Amino acid sequence: MRNSDAIGSGRARRELESLQERDINFDPASVGSGWKFDEYCQPLPREPPGDPLEGGSWETARKLMREYEFADPSRVRAVYRTDTPLEGRDMLLEIRFLGLRFDVGVRIGGVYDETRQLDGRHVRVWGWGYRTLEGHLEMGQMDYAVWKWLDSGEVEFRIRRRSRPAPVGNPLVRLGFRIFGRREQVRFAKRACARILRLTQTDLGSRSEGDAGVRVAADVAARTRADGR
Repeated sequence: MRNSDAIGSGRARRELESLQERDINFDPASVGSGWKFDEYCQPLPREPPGDPLEGGSWETARKLMREYEFADPSRVRAVYRTDTPLEGRDMLLEIRFLGLRFDVGVRIGGVYDETRQLDGRHVRVWGWGYRTLEGHLEMGQMDYAVWKWLDSGEVEFRIRRRSRPAPVGNPLVRLGFRIFGRREQVRFAKRACARILRLTQTDLGSRSEGDAGVRVAADVAARTRADGR
């Protein structure tokens, strides 16, 4: 398990083990009208053109993504077993919202590593996504990926989210999420982009210093849609 103060507690272990019995809390075929669709793109330190460098920006970001280190631990902490494959892994997310803590579950799927061709350009893409499980405050899927454009060496961290509020029994929590939930969604994504940029730069260390080929943009590009178009 990783990334939690309660990592060794019986409570965290029981909660994590209980996720195996939960299904995802939405029908993927129903995603469309009434759902929120968000996309974020954070440039990371550039590499030379060609395949990703060993120990370079793309590989560093991939390692951080595997360990869910891009999430702001003051808002979201993940508990999971490191001895399970990334594909199919259950994660217990400890979410801090409105001064309260909510333990919710997600399941990772769709891990991939491929080279795509987009508009005549080749890009190496590694990523994964997770879907929300029963008991989550939201319904939907989050996808995370690191891209490297092979012709230019540009590296990017990307987030794609499809979501809507889940039915919540507690009326106060339901009202709070209706008022503040959207703001917290956007804040989580933007902080994740800023955090992975900072951690990537830190891990690269002196290899990035003084390199005229390194370009870092602090501004994250975001796109939001209210439907699937």
